[in-house]
Amino acid sequence: MSGDQDEGLLFTQQMRKATRNIHNTSDALVNAKLGVTMTDDSVWAEGLLVFYEIFAFLERSLVNHKDSLIGDLLIPGMSRTSALESDLAHYLGENWRIGYTIRPEVQQYLDHLQDIEERNPYLLIPYIYHLYMGLFSGGQILRAKRAISMSGNRDNMPGNNVTSYGEYSIGPLKNQLRAAVNDVANQLDEETRNEILEEGVTVFKMNNLIIGSVEGVDRVLKRRLMKLLIALVLLFLFIFFWFSQMGEETDIEKTKEL
Repeated sequence: MSGDQDEGLLFTQQMRKATRNIHNTSDALVNAKLGVTMTDDSVWAEGLLVFYEIFAFLERSLVNHKDSLIGDLLIPGMSRTSALESDLAHYLGENWRIGYTIRPEVQQYLDHLQDIEERNPYLLIPYIYHLYMGLFSGGQILRAKRAISMSGNRDNMPGNNVTSYGEYSIGPLKNQLRAAVNDVANQLDEETRNEILEEGVTVFKMNNLIIGSVEGVDRVLKRRLMKLLIALVLLFLFIFFWFSQMGEETDIEKTKEL
């Protein structure tokens, strides 16, 4: 909740302050579970899949409430639903929706969003702010890591539309969203603002829930561990044969001397 110590802070600054601890925990989870495996296409696709429904819900809500203050958060160039659908089609095939069912963790997230939207649509603000800001910044980092691991051009990698914004630049998009959230918050009552700050913590709890459901991470880690073990064995054998060869050459030299 906001207090005297937060007077003078912009509302977005208060939001970041209120979620600092859980945000750090969430970042640690992402790095531990996805950081070393997100360069694998199957894991990347899983990450896209668990967040697809969440972004789609938020964007539908923004359109549905476009005539209210929250509609001001619908920044041109920000929507990601179409980009996510395009990427999922690339990785999972054009018919990826056939047989597709929403996993329980994602459904739990959606049920929560539906509940708070019905209760007070402004409680969706922290989800919009934190998720899109995270994608603006973290998405670019992951995109760069994937490009490096694949020795590719980060601007021309297929299946990465979700982190591509075309004619729009990341900096201005972040500034516009930040300004829009602050403008809306200035027009809300204190009780609603405090509820938004409290709901901000739940954003990261729900994100952690669906990140934990991403499949394929253990498989990728085991495969990489096996590759590492093979490399170590080969290195050991090389060193063993090298020393053996050196020993044989030394014995030959000693025989010649005799």
